[in-house]
Amino acid sequence: MDSSVAPVTIDNDHRKPFKGGWNAAVFVIFVEMAERFAFYGLAGNLITYLTNILGEPVATAAKNVNTWVGVSAIFPLLGAFVADSFLGRFKTILASSLIYFLGLVLLSLSVSVVPMHSRKAVFFTALYVLAIGEGGHMPCVQTFAADQFDENNPQERAAKSSFFNWWYLSIVTGASVAIVVVIYLQDNVSWAAGFGVLAGTLALALVVFLIGIKRYRKQRPTGSPFTTMAQVLVAAAKKWRVNETLGGRGICYDDDRVSGSNTNCQTRSHNLARTEQLRFLDKAMIIDNKDALRKTKDPWRLCSLNQVEKVKLVLRLIPIWLACLMFSAVIAQMHTFFTKQGTTMSRSIGPDFQVPPAALQSLVGLTILIVVPVYDRVFIPIARKVTGHPRGITMLQRIGTGLFVSILNMFVAGLVETARVNTASKHGLLDTPKAIVPMSVWWLVPQYVLTGIGDAFTVVGLQELFYDQMPEEMRSIGAAAYISVVGIGSFVNTAIISVVQAITSKHGHAWLGNNLNRSNLNYFYWVLAGLSGVNLCVYMWITKSFVYKKVENNDQPISTGGYSEEKV
Repeated sequence: MDSSVAPVTIDNDHRKPFKGGWNAAVFVIFVEMAERFAFYGLAGNLITYLTNILGEPVATAAKNVNTWVGVSAIFPLLGAFVADSFLGRFKTILASSLIYFLGLVLLSLSVSVVPMHSRKAVFFTALYVLAIGEGGHMPCVQTFAADQFDENNPQERAAKSSFFNWWYLSIVTGASVAIVVVIYLQDNVSWAAGFGVLAGTLALALVVFLIGIKRYRKQRPTGSPFTTMAQVLVAAAKKWRVNETLGGRGICYDDDRVSGSNTNCQTRSHNLARTEQLRFLDKAMIIDNKDALRKTKDPWRLCSLNQVEKVKLVLRLIPIWLACLMFSAVIAQMHTFFTKQGTTMSRSIGPDFQVPPAALQSLVGLTILIVVPVYDRVFIPIARKVTGHPRGITMLQRIGTGLFVSILNMFVAGLVETARVNTASKHGLLDTPKAIVPMSVWWLVPQYVLTGIGDAFTVVGLQELFYDQMPEEMRSIGAAAYISVVGIGSFVNTAIISVVQAITSKHGHAWLGNNLNRSNLNYFYWVLAGLSGVNLCVYMWITKSFVYKKVENNDQPISTGGYSEEKV
């Protein structure tokens, strides 16, 4: 660990505030709350602006929303690389937040002073400026906040265990407030007022973030981690004919030390221990005749055990990443078809007030605000007594629970949509898409609540997994990889929509037309439920062979306090 991340101490002579811990993390949390406030204040009602103001068809608008969300979640891979290799996390957060602020200003101008004939082009330009800002902000801010807790300090390590729950709880608060307040302004005052509030909030958060500058622990960039990964892969490929792997008699290189025969070639304490998976990579650290004759080590032919095991850590996470894409495809419905369903239903509260359809997304945040504290304070202590596991259940079990909930979510959403269409048919409204179906919008509550429960399990589990299991110098990239699940999942959802539209158009009428009353949105939801069920089976199969990070002289995963987490 970088020397700047040291155990907490208090300067009694000068009474300077010590660095790190919750005293520093709270400032970082505030800027993240503001960013999530801005993101959901835009994303939550984006499909309404695209269809009602810009006049896009429903399916096209849904694809544009998914594409923007997807790009916003893929750019963090580039931002994480820049942070870990060159700028460091603090500078990347600062620069990307400024870009994000400029994007929000441009967005506000695009819906107010920009002429109508140029509005669409400027609006989409602003959207993708925001995506660039997301790219630097998202992978760094959570990792930077987590870096404020020293893993070598027992008290701070314990605090970090709960950090991810409370981190997610805080940003959900920002998102929920945005969905209620900002969307109300957009629907009842003006779009310019709604977007202006987003820009002002982010500006205030930047000021607060800079106030805490003297409290932060800052890690220096370590250079490109991809070079190390490439060296291991190239070295292993060059020695593909070498047979001496685990259990053999090969002489292995270990951080400029050589260990003799019949060893497991483990690194010194606090380094990674050798694992039996992906053994073909072990060849990268075996000293062959060519290596023995060289006076200096060729890093593209000979790598240390620590290098090899770090590559294994990354490769082990890829199948988990792939198995969670379908979950994100399901969650994407919240910003698109859930909202469009709400626009067709009765939303009256009293004689004069109409609930904005996108405001129901706040139910997701409200659910998370309830579920996360209950999970952290009630469920974990009870589960810990039953399982003996320090986390109550493993990270993989937590993620898998959310995947199951997503299946239930789509099944319930299909039932509600069936009831809505039947109600429309009963009242002769099938061919009047703009008419309000006499069915309360509150029938959508179960699917929003299930979305929140799924998020509380899978999303928080993924955050913790991709932080905990990545090599320390690649944790920003780990955060970006977790975020990219959302992005690629949105693209997966777009692809499913395109396939469903193409197939159903050839056999009658498209399931996802502009007239939801004549569409088959319920069938689409059930297709997603079926695909999610298959995906859950694949996930369970993958996790049976998953091996967690291990350290020398400790056969158990480092992240579990001595408990195995190899199964869901």
